[in-house]
Amino acid sequence: MIDKLELLLALARERHFGRAADASGVTQPTLSSALKSLEDQFGVLIVERGSRFRCFTPEGERVLDWARRIVGDARAMRQEIDALKKGLSGHLRLAVIPTSLPFLAELTVPMRRRYPDVNLTILSMTSDSILTRLENLEVDIGISYVDAEPPPRFETIQFYDEHYVLLVAPESPLAKREQVTWAEAGQLPLCLLTPDMQNRRLIDHHLAEAGVHQKPTLESNSMLILYAHVMSGEWASILPSRLAETLDRPSRLRSISLVNPTVTHKIGLIVTKREPHSPVVAAFIALAKRIGNLTKATTSRKET
Repeated sequence: MIDKLELLLALARERHFGRAADASGVTQPTLSSALKSLEDQFGVLIVERGSRFRCFTPEGERVLDWARRIVGDARAMRQEIDALKKGLSGHLRLAVIPTSLPFLAELTVPMRRRYPDVNLTILSMTSDSILTRLENLEVDIGISYVDAEPPPRFETIQFYDEHYVLLVAPESPLAKREQVTWAEAGQLPLCLLTPDMQNRRLIDHHLAEAGVHQKPTLESNSMLILYAHVMSGEWASILPSRLAETLDRPSRLRSISLVNPTVTHKIGLIVTKREPHSPVVAAFIALAKRIGNLTKATTSRKET
């Protein structure tokens, strides 16, 4: 049963019979046979299909929901048994929004030191893609914006607050300023992330609130591209403050606080609701909570 449900999840990810079979290391007839066996067992049609995959039926979507739970629990059980036999080991897959990538070492380095037998895969992707990948069990943990209440099937753990700065070249007329308003920043030639990124949508929202509706003159899905173009002196950019500090080492540019309004957004871990989590996921969550508490305590001391 578990093997058949794994094939069903592969089909949900690929939305294509041939690709799902290839991804699972089986032939397409084997996948089709497993799907037909599940349909016969449950007495419902799971997939609408003709010569190719079309969609999951409403009953199929419910089967898929249960498949995610059952397969997730089975994987967690296997990992826990392995941990009892030989200590914590395995593979942890992380999906991270681009603006948080530079800070991931604050989590992965302590994880590596404490659990050297855990291998890590880190993928950069949009906030929407993170939720999809978590739901389909393609990644174990997401790091993204957690301001809003997550969908019922997810839980979040806040890690730090994201603050925004205007990043300009040293020769910019604004370079000696300590603060700049969003309205002033919006009048500059800006290079920003592409609109599919949550960070860009948030920046657009705050610029619109300040009465600015111009489009950036350069867009990219790479933070390094934005940094390089600010270095040229032809553009400015709006970035999270910690990201700007990380990119600009040694300091060559000017980071200026953005005010009116002063904006923060919460960054945290997102995981699928499951009790218990797999040992590797549980260990990473515990580590993140400890580091998050230390970060908050340090911030509080600085503010006082």
